[in-house]
Amino acid sequence: MRIASFNILHGRSLDDGRVDVDRLAAAVKSLDADVLGLQEVDRDQPRSMGADLTAVAAEAMGATEHQFVAALAGTPGGTWMAATGEEQPGSATYGIALLSRYPVISWRVVRLPALRAGIPMWFPGSRKPVWVSDEPRVAVAAVLDGPFGELTVCNTHLSFIPGWSALQLRRLVRSLTGTREPLALIGDLNMEQRQAARVTGMRPVATAPTFPVDVPRRQLDHVLVRGALRATGPAEAVRLPLSDHRALVVPCGPA
Repeated sequence: MRIASFNILHGRSLDDGRVDVDRLAAAVKSLDADVLGLQEVDRDQPRSMGADLTAVAAEAMGATEHQFVAALAGTPGGTWMAATGEEQPGSATYGIALLSRYPVISWRVVRLPALRAGIPMWFPGSRKPVWVSDEPRVAVAAVLDGPFGELTVCNTHLSFIPGWSALQLRRLVRSLTGTREPLALIGDLNMEQRQAARVTGMRPVATAPTFPVDVPRRQLDHVLVRGALRATGPAEAVRLPLSDHRALVVPCGPA
């Protein structure tokens, strides 16, 4: 079973600044993932030509099951509000998605605590702090009927604000207490592997730098497991012709 996580930057390429759904489809197909978590996913956004990027990816990988979960409604970086799950069909939304070639027994959405006030942050090369605010964050989990029995896979994209991402991760892991194991937690956690493992108490099974895309120096994207699941081969950070992240892929099997 190949598990993958990919922050797709709403399908945009850094090379030409364009969103090309055919390019996205080819990239997803090349990963040959059985279970795929996507972050920074558009639906009905003008900047991605009104496409449903989850549906594009699902068709490309042959996913029989998929679910998009909006984190916000409106325009990222512009005017938006936190999504509630009650958005009207056709309204512009942005969030995460989980796709599977295996049947899904049940789905679950977890809305994570939002940092409602802006805070000052220092960025490399800046002489003074920059005032930043964050977007709403969500997670989506599915109990799958996999090739070696039932398992849970959860995908998320956490805050880029240090400390707050750790709080969100603790809250997410707590919300998954009692879920079907083995459990795989995947996604862009916006923290390094050592911190992610310490906060969750889960085992990393995919080690490879994923960011920035051209010369990756940090691993922000992860596959963490609990229960009888292990990597059956080396992980790979795959350079694809879109996004500012590399996709993280790892083959897994029963422990």
